Amino acid sequence: MDKELEHSFVTNLEQNQNIVHKVCRIYTNDRDSHNDLFQEITIQLWKAYPKFRGDAKFSTWMYRVSLNTAITLYRKSKRSIKTTDFDAVDFRIKVDEYDDEEEQQLKLMYATVKQLNDIEKALVFLYLEDKSYKEIAETLGISEVNARVKMNRVKTKLKKILNP
Repeated sequence: MDKELEHSFVTNLEQNQNIVHKVCRIYTNDRDSHNDLFQEITIQLWKAYPKFRGDAKFSTWMYRVSLNTAITLYRKSKRSIKTTDFDAVDFRIKVDEYDDEEEQQLKLMYATVKQLNDIEKALVFLYLEDKSYKEIAETLGISEVNARVKMNRVKTKLKKILNP
């Protein structure tokens, strides 16, 4: 494997790993599942990295791969996420500790978002990441108008969940 490619990937991943943690938080319910999904997304990012052309920012590409991996695995299993053996990858990535207790104030939001369907979760996630509708549309592979319409519907749905 090309050491330059590997170094570039590890550096980019370490700098942007909070994206993956946030995706994991939306699509999992416990630390073990979070860690498993983080590992699987990392493997999928590594497999796809040689095809990364740089047409979009690395973080936008990372959002897309992360969300697609999470949604695909979630739909396949609905309950538990099966993962690929991490030992197959020979590099190690320094993983920042992700402490759930530091984020108590977000529990209600995450619990509410978990009630949404897969695409709605992705929309909310990207919206909360301050992505423009153009970036949201690009990441999800939909039109900008469709992203706006879907987001307005999701906002209405979230209000109904929070205020029945």
